[in-house]
Amino acid sequence: MLDNSENLALAALVAELERALVAHDAEAVAECFLETGFWRDLAAFTWNIKTCEGKGQIGDMAAAQLAAIAPQALALDPGELVTAADGVTEGWLTFETATGRGTGHIRMKDGKVWTLLTALHELKGHEEPRRLRRPMGAEHGHDANRKTWKEKREDEAKRLGTEEQPYVLIIGGGQGGIALGARLRQLGVPTIIVEKNERPGDSWRRRYKSLCLHDPVWYDHLPYIPFPDNWPVFAPKDKIGDWLEMYTKVMELNYWSSTTAKSATWDEAAQEWTVVVDRDGEEITLHPKQLVLATGMSGKANVPVIPGQDIFKGEQQHSSQHPGPDAYRGKKVVVIGSNNSAHDICAALWEGGADVTMVQRSSTHIVKSDSLMEVCLSGLYSEQAVANGIDHEKADMIFASVPYRIMADFHVPQYEEIQRRDADFYAALEKAGFMLDFGDDGSGLFMKYLRRGSGYYIDVGACDLVIDGSIKLKSGSDVSHLTERSVVLQDGTELPADLVVYATGYGSMNGWAADLISPEVADKVGKCWGLGSDTTKDPGPWEGEQRNMWKPTMQEGLWFHGGNLHQSRHYSRYLSLQLKARQAGIPTPVWGLTPPHHLK
Repeated sequence: MLDNSENLALAALVAELERALVAHDAEAVAECFLETGFWRDLAAFTWNIKTCEGKGQIGDMAAAQLAAIAPQALALDPGELVTAADGVTEGWLTFETATGRGTGHIRMKDGKVWTLLTALHELKGHEEPRRLRRPMGAEHGHDANRKTWKEKREDEAKRLGTEEQPYVLIIGGGQGGIALGARLRQLGVPTIIVEKNERPGDSWRRRYKSLCLHDPVWYDHLPYIPFPDNWPVFAPKDKIGDWLEMYTKVMELNYWSSTTAKSATWDEAAQEWTVVVDRDGEEITLHPKQLVLATGMSGKANVPVIPGQDIFKGEQQHSSQHPGPDAYRGKKVVVIGSNNSAHDICAALWEGGADVTMVQRSSTHIVKSDSLMEVCLSGLYSEQAVANGIDHEKADMIFASVPYRIMADFHVPQYEEIQRRDADFYAALEKAGFMLDFGDDGSGLFMKYLRRGSGYYIDVGACDLVIDGSIKLKSGSDVSHLTERSVVLQDGTELPADLVVYATGYGSMNGWAADLISPEVADKVGKCWGLGSDTTKDPGPWEGEQRNMWKPTMQEGLWFHGGNLHQSRHYSRYLSLQLKARQAGIPTPVWGLTPPHHLK
């Protein structure tokens, strides 16, 4: 039960912080924080996605930004409860700056700010037309030149890209591009989404037939239109594809399917891009001011180069090209890799009557789906959470309020609990020869995903097939070479194969920039994804946020948008507001933009 003194103490701290912010007193702002305090800002004060760590960095940011940002108000949200536990008092905030309004979250420890989240949610004068601001729709009265909604949409679609240039061009029409396009549409930013596939949702439909979401429905909503309450917990890929297609139409997106981006160059003098696209065989040149690569962090296939690939007589596919098991009944299949796609594909091949072997080259984190939901997700993304007043938007903010520097500390106890409850399961996997890990520091799935975007499997049944030998396992040895009819491992094991599936993951998103723009621009931007945690496949130095994602890059006018459905939904808000501000001519002084540490 909350002690009223804690409530009063938090209110006093927030009032003190407000006075310092409004007075542009950077030193006083920093004094509100613990020496080891954190301020995570989502575009409100830094025009960046940035976490300031420690009083020194917080003071530096405040000194650089407060005069330009001009904070006007900060207060505890009267509609939200203040809570306290284990010496930490938490509350929700509202705030206002010269140009925007936002929401935030604060954690107080020992009378000072431990963590502060500030998130820009709208720009003054450019509020979304929602609720009381929703459009009328019907045009009452008389007008001989009246156009219907359909005629207006057709005119817009015809003009945009020919008579009128888009302000934003989004390359990639999957979930990320669609979510961002919907946000920009509501903000009145002329936007075109280009997608190489024929229909929205094809990037899901074209994957292997057994693919389903491994994240539960409460985690996966798109902006504005949540899934209905009868939507399955784990949606099949084709159902997701149909939802994306429906969403694209209902949200009135200017979506160019069957369109391939061929080249892009930045014109420094004109401050715009020249982008050449092929749309159904017609070459069109576009001149957007802002270019967003929404090609997916799991979009550019990483296919290893292995001696003998040129002489192998069977089929070879990357997991992104694998059609499913139907053609491989009775065939010998070797799947190289041991993460999500590898397990899904192996299980479907076994069900389809193939003789399948998984080659595990390095250890993999495994977590059972039900354990993940019950131990890790239930408090934020579940039916129970919704019943407790935590919808997906509030859950997103709670998740965002934990700085990445300390996030692992929140996750380690959860995965210790999972290891206890599923001890027999993990023992059986290891007995089968499977190499397990829980991350370099025991923090499990989410930190692995944030750090490297790979190295894990959410078990929905395939592990039982590994345990009982139905999926054959060869672990601890990498591939040496291919012969005409087999895969040979470095330990000398020869695996006969009619099909080799490379479930070997994906490269950094800046590989798309190298292909589309130039290797020089890709190197100027640097590696995408990862936190700089100095753990496996996430080299330091520490950066504290996802590299280059949803925020300004070292290349003016170039942005990256991607991630899972949760990230596409949540961060599309902040990216769209950054783009809208530029379109509207609002000053956007960026703090914390640094040169890359890693090129790829």
